[in-house]
Amino acid sequence: MIRYINVRSKQRTEFIDISDKIQEVIKEAGVVSGICYIYIPHTTAGITINEGADPSVQRDIQNTFSRLIPHEMNYSHREGNADAHIKSSIVGASQFVIIDEGRLVLGTWQAIYFCEFDGPRHRRVSLKFVSDKG
Repeated sequence: MIRYINVRSKQRTEFIDISDKIQEVIKEAGVVSGICYIYIPHTTAGITINEGADPSVQRDIQNTFSRLIPHEMNYSHREGNADAHIKSSIVGASQFVIIDEGRLVLGTWQAIYFCEFDGPRHRRVSLKFVSDKG
């Protein structure tokens, strides 16, 4: 089964915690055990799993990306968002998380982040559940 969640970014670069939204969809779908595949069908956004307790970690990641891959540079891509495409390629468009007893299996400090690199925009996240009898 495939489900979707909508994400609305408010800034050009932003990490949005979507862990709770994904958990809600798992509950609605009735998945007890299996795998949740998370896919971002956008070329200027990505998905990552990282520190969820301290927001300064996301700021540090964003600041590092901005220093390493600046928005303004002599890029060949003329739409003005080449940096977003590069950041998306580095972060990646998919992740998977185990589901056990109806819950995402994440570490104590982990959260799932939608990574916006070319906002603000309305985006869509695709979720595919592979359920087992476990």
